[in-house]
Amino acid sequence: MIRNIVDNDWFTVSIVLCVVFIAITKLLFANKFNDFVKIIGNSNYLKIYIKDQKFVNLFDGLLFVNLVISASIFVLILNNQFQGYSKSIDIILFLKLTVGISSILIIKALIDRLIGSLFEIDELINDYVFQKITYKNYLGLILLPVNILLIYVLNISEVILYIVIFVLFLVNCLGFLESLKTHLNIVKSNLFYFILYLCALEIAPYIILYKLLIN
Repeated sequence: MIRNIVDNDWFTVSIVLCVVFIAITKLLFANKFNDFVKIIGNSNYLKIYIKDQKFVNLFDGLLFVNLVISASIFVLILNNQFQGYSKSIDIILFLKLTVGISSILIIKALIDRLIGSLFEIDELINDYVFQKITYKNYLGLILLPVNILLIYVLNISEVILYIVIFVLFLVNCLGFLESLKTHLNIVKSNLFYFILYLCALEIAPYIILYKLLIN
């Protein structure tokens, strides 16, 4: 099969876009952004801004764009490495990844909020979604410098990629544990439904994305 591979200028354009979106976020929300980057090991951001959360939020929206682009670049790097291709960007696959990743994340958030409305636990679900979005956007912030190093500085190896994946997984787990700690009593009393939720809405979508990618 012929692959639509173009030169690395597309990588540069994508990374510059991420930098621009992050710079705009910091410019418009300086104090909030400074609190956001300290979120690991410090729950002040969640405590302060969880009260002001909105479904459509410019701060989270700008960081979400960076997350989608950065995650798509990283998955493309993984694909190239394990398929034996060079550090080039398959623009068609890149666009499919951006659409797929953004769609899954948005649909998951909508389903979460729908569940909150159906079971009349809107406040609980809104808090949970806010925490998830916050840590996902933080992953996007981590991925930006990682992608720059992988593309322009480091000689990519499977060991390096596995280390990066482990770090991303660890940060994601920290976010999940923070949410779990906040709502531990509710989880204990509804353990079956919590496990069912994890399988259906937290694990299955990423398995679907993986299947789509390898196919």
